[in-house]
Amino acid sequence: MKDRALALAGLLQAVHLVQQMARSGESEARPLAASIDSLFRFDAPDAEAVFGGAGNLQLGLRRLLAQLEGGAGRDAAQTRMAMTVLHLERRFVAHPGAADAVRRGLEDIGRQRELTSATHPGVLARLGELYAKEISPVGPRVLVQGNPVYLSRQDLVADVRATLLAAVRAAVLWRQLGGTYWDFLLRRRLLAEAARELLGDRD
Repeated sequence: MKDRALALAGLLQAVHLVQQMARSGESEARPLAASIDSLFRFDAPDAEAVFGGAGNLQLGLRRLLAQLEGGAGRDAAQTRMAMTVLHLERRFVAHPGAADAVRRGLEDIGRQRELTSATHPGVLARLGELYAKEISPVGPRVLVQGNPVYLSRQDLVADVRATLLAAVRAAVLWRQLGGTYWDFLLRRRLLAEAARELLGDRD
């Protein structure tokens, strides 16, 4: 259950970062780097390795707990975005050739990342283009709400798309680990316990 909790934390971390960008025009640097870096770890041995350690998902784990346990911390808009990403992941995986095209694109962009960084504007721009070309067309569209001033900026739109690509990557990982919608109905307590334990490991 820890691996599934990490994958969902990765999804919620990316969605939360998208919200930050849309609302304030910026996002937290370390969580963003961890989310983007996950796109280039193709053959990681486990979920933790995909994100470079549970410590890089502290934000996502806290968001997962808030969503699972409800109360004032739950964000309905974040839930809707995450569920849309999960639907999008199903369409993406089923679409002929899409996964291979994204893999090739990431391998190519990865060479630039090695020379710069995961959050270099050029890297984020190319990731955003990859999302727009290979994932957006398969639908459904992820509705991002925020400040129109920020959402009209092309550089920020590219950053949002790059981060949504990371969200889809986390959703793919969750499915690969056996995650299903039943987890949200029948395994909420187990997921919450796993998230708390992972945060405890972090502390």
